[in-house]
Amino acid sequence: MSWFKRSEKGIQTRTEEKKDIPKGLWYKTPTGKIIETQELASNCYVSPEDDYHVHIGSKEYFEILFDDNHFKELDVKLKSKDFLRFKDSKKYSDRLKDAQKKSGLYDAIRTAVGKSKGKDVLIACMDFNFIGGSMGSVVGEKIARAIDFAIENHLPVIIISKSGGARMMESANSLMQMAKTSAKLAQLAESKIPYISLCTDPTTGGTTASFAMLGDINIAEPGALIAFAGPRVVKDTTGKDLPDGFQRSEFLMDKGFLDFICHRKQLKNKINLYIDLISNQPVRE
Repeated sequence: MSWFKRSEKGIQTRTEEKKDIPKGLWYKTPTGKIIETQELASNCYVSPEDDYHVHIGSKEYFEILFDDNHFKELDVKLKSKDFLRFKDSKKYSDRLKDAQKKSGLYDAIRTAVGKSKGKDVLIACMDFNFIGGSMGSVVGEKIARAIDFAIENHLPVIIISKSGGARMMESANSLMQMAKTSAKLAQLAESKIPYISLCTDPTTGGTTASFAMLGDINIAEPGALIAFAGPRVVKDTTGKDLPDGFQRSEFLMDKGFLDFICHRKQLKNKINLYIDLISNQPVRE
C-alpha cells in the first residue's frame, strides 16, 4: 500500500502543460548563493548574502547614479569601422555586427549627462559585453567628445571603466586612444573641473594605462581586478607565485594606487561627496 496517494483522479499535470521558471528569474553568484533577480536589482545588483558585486553595464550604472534614471545620451550612434580590414577567426566587420546585435550597443562605451543628487554630471560608462569592453577608436572619440562637452558646460566627469584593454583589431589606432584620452583629461584638469574614475571588474590593459588611473579621485568596487597585464601573464613571465589577492582592488588600495574602495550601494553618495569636496562646494546630504 502506498503511503502517499492522490484521492482524486484526473488532476495530474501532463508534462507538456508544466511551465518552466522563466529565464533570468534567479541569479546564482560564483559563491553559489541564489537570489531573485528583482531583489538583486533593488540591492544595486549586489548579492545580500555574500556581498558579491554582480557584473553590470552602463544601463545599470546609469540607473544607480542618475536621479530617477533620467539622462540625455551623447553621440549615441557613433560606430567603429573596419578601416584595416582586419581578420582573425572572423572578419572584424562581422564581429562588430555580431557585438551590436548581441549587446544592443553601438560600441563599448556610452556617455550621458543628467542630474545626480540634484546636480548635473557627465558619466561615461564602459560595457564589457561589447567585445570585452575593448578600447577602440570610438571609445576614445566618445570620451574626448564627452570631455569637450563637460568643459564647455562646466560639468564634473565620471568615467566607469570595465575593459579587457586595447582593441587589437584596430592595431595602433586603438593604442593612440591612450594618448588622446589622457590629453583630453589634462585639458579638463586645466579647466579645474573634477574627474572621478571608477574602476570595476575587470579594468585592464590600455584602459588602466590611461584614463582609468588619471582621476582626481580613483575609486574601485570591492574585489575588482585592476591591472595592466593579468595575474596569469605576470606569473608566467616572472615564474613566481603571486601574493594573495594580487591585482585586486584591496591590493591596489594597500599599495597606494587607489584612494577609496566603495560598495556599490554607496557609489552615488561617495562620488557626489568627492565632487563637492574637489569643487569646494557645500556637501550634499
